[in-house]
Amino acid sequence: MSDTTRYERGVAKLNEIYGEKGKLLLDSLQDIAPDLGRYVAEFAFGDIHCRPGLDPRSREIATVAALTALGTAGRQLRAHIHAALNVGCTQQEIIEILMQIALYAGFPAALNGIEAAREVFQERSQNK
Repeated sequence: MSDTTRYERGVAKLNEIYGEKGKLLLDSLQDIAPDLGRYVAEFAFGDIHCRPGLDPRSREIATVAALTALGTAGRQLRAHIHAALNVGCTQQEIIEILMQIALYAGFPAALNGIEAAREVFQERSQNK
């Protein structure tokens, strides 16, 4: 498979999950690290997100949980909470995912995740 095909498939998947925010991500890297944007499109979305083993909703549940547990990726966590909502998760399911994290990554990680979710929920309610 050519890199062009991987890139195009990745951009299509990125847009499917994030809508216009996917393009904003790639555009934000263009002036400083265009290769990083290409890697995100090709590998993360063209290869991993296009694998057949999980549906987009399940992938976003796993991603929200992992980013919350990391505790160091607030911006990416907010983006993936948006994505999870875009692919069918409810706000209540997001809260439950974040509460589950308290057991395995600690209360600080879960509380930070709840705050990120609050920001996303408020942003989305203002944009309706």
